[in-house]
Amino acid sequence: MSDSRHRLDVVLRQRLESLAEAGVTHLPRVAAIATSTSAAASQESAQATARPAPTRPATGNPAADDVASVAARSAGGAPVDIAGPPPMEAAPAARLDRPSVATPVQATTAEGTNDMARMNRANKLAALDVIRQEVAQCTRCRELASTRTQTVFGVGNPHARLCFLGEAPGADEDSQGEPFVGRAGQLLNRIIEACTLKREDVYILNVLKCRPPGNRNPTPEEAANCWDYLDRQLDIIRPKVICCLGSIAARTLLDTTLSIGRLRGEFYEYRGVRVACTYHPAYLLRNPAAKKDVWHDMKLVMRELGIELDSAGK
Repeated sequence: MSDSRHRLDVVLRQRLESLAEAGVTHLPRVAAIATSTSAAASQESAQATARPAPTRPATGNPAADDVASVAARSAGGAPVDIAGPPPMEAAPAARLDRPSVATPVQATTAEGTNDMARMNRANKLAALDVIRQEVAQCTRCRELASTRTQTVFGVGNPHARLCFLGEAPGADEDSQGEPFVGRAGQLLNRIIEACTLKREDVYILNVLKCRPPGNRNPTPEEAANCWDYLDRQLDIIRPKVICCLGSIAARTLLDTTLSIGRLRGEFYEYRGVRVACTYHPAYLLRNPAAKKDVWHDMKLVMRELGIELDSAGK
């Protein structure tokens, strides 16, 4: 490989990484450039002095010329998938843009403007189905793959402005292949209805796609194995708010050790999406008095979505 081609590849790799760190997962189609990559390489090699490869920006979005140069390298102007799944033989990719500690966000974050946010329903469903099929064949966690009845991917509106994130499927979910369908799921349905929404208006999913034996808590390794599936789901749906149900979902998404009691009542951010935390419906079945706290949390979430709820608890 020539020095000029090598330098181009280094530049491309650095800019893809900087885009990924900025939360950009897909790039729009662009018009085909007039000159080919080989012509550009020849032109660069003809220069008298080689240009050093640019350094990666530490923070902030990449400049427009960075985006254009990366997009131009894609074949025929096709979108570049930065956040695709890692090879099966490789270790799961590290999570991008995760806060090292859960810090409340005071200002409203603008909704994503990437290609996924503009996809129509059919295309989003098709994109989700590709990941669903990968999940159904996944054997990254040997114990879970050997004990599950089926995987539990997620269900709901692919254009949902609100996602509910739980920790893992239970026995009913493992049997039916749908999240939150047992007693806790029925209570979640009532919470959604009290918020003037329907189950089909939101999207419901879990950190894990397989039921841990005995409904034990997910291990960090299991959560890491499932993480790229979850990230890609959220990239496609691109909700305005993610509501974490329970401490495990909240701690995993926000990468924090804070208790759910400490996390409640504030908004956080994950890759440009607002995150709220509240108690898991299963906890409410054991502690009905906490329903008033959940109702307070849901009023906060719905206010963020532009919906005012009655002040009375449900």
